[in-house]
Amino acid sequence: MTYCLGILTRWGLVMAADSRTNAGVDYISTYRKLFDFSVPGERILLLCTSGNLAMTQAVIAQLRQDIHHQQQENLHTLGSLYEVATYIGRKIRHLQEENRRWLERDHIDFQCSLLLGGQIQGDEPGLFLIYPQGNCIHATPETPFLQIGETKYGKPILDRTLTYHTSLEAAAKCALLSIDSTMKSNISVGPPIHLVRYERDSFRLRHWLELGLGDPYLLQMRRSWEQSLQQAFAQLPDPQWQEGGIERDRWPHVQPQ
Repeated sequence: MTYCLGILTRWGLVMAADSRTNAGVDYISTYRKLFDFSVPGERILLLCTSGNLAMTQAVIAQLRQDIHHQQQENLHTLGSLYEVATYIGRKIRHLQEENRRWLERDHIDFQCSLLLGGQIQGDEPGLFLIYPQGNCIHATPETPFLQIGETKYGKPILDRTLTYHTSLEAAAKCALLSIDSTMKSNISVGPPIHLVRYERDSFRLRHWLELGLGDPYLLQMRRSWEQSLQQAFAQLPDPQWQEGGIERDRWPHVQPQ
C-alpha cells in the first residue's frame, strides 16, 4: 500500500510520501514514491505515485525518456501545471491500454494515481491529483490538500488543522503527523518518509527530509502527539447522562429472531 499527500497554501507547497510497497504480508519492499523533475530557476515539478508499482515505474520511466530524448512535449517544455497534469494523464492511459490485455487476463489491478505539485515561471503554484483514467482535479483554497493511497487514517488531522493560510512549517508538521497516524493504523504504510517544502516564487527546493525507521525526530513527534492527545482526552467533559429509565418509544425496537 501507499500513502502520499500534497498541501497547497498561500505560502507554497508541501509534498510527502512513505516508501513501503507490498504484495502480501510475506513480500514487503521499499521504493521511493516522491520524485523531483524540477529545473531550478524555471520550474518546480514534484510527483508522488500510488498504485500498481510496475505501472507507476513505467510512467516515471516514460517521463524521463521524453526529457532525455527531447521530445517536443515533455515535463520541461509544457507551459503550465495543468498542461503537465493532462500530459501525464495521457501517459497513464497509454501504458494502461498497452498492458490491459495481459494484466486483466491474470486479474491484476493495474491502476495508478499521481500527485503533481509545483510551480512554473509565469504561473501560480498548484497541486493536482491525476486519476487512473487520466483526468485530474486540483487543490483550492477551500480544499488545500490532496491524498492518494491509504488516505482514511491520515485525513482527520488534515481536516482539523489545515487551512489555505497555514504556514509551511505547520503544514510540514501536519503532513508528518498524517503519515505517522497512517503508519500507526496500517502496517502497509511505512518509512522512509520523504518530505519536501517549497516556498512560492523561489523556484528552488531548499528544504527536504528523509526520515527512516527509528528516526529521533519522528519518534519525538509521535510521543509528543500521543501525550497531547491523552491530555486533551482526559480534559474532555463527561457526558451529561439522563436520569431514569429508557423511554422505549424513543428507541428502535428490534424483534428477536
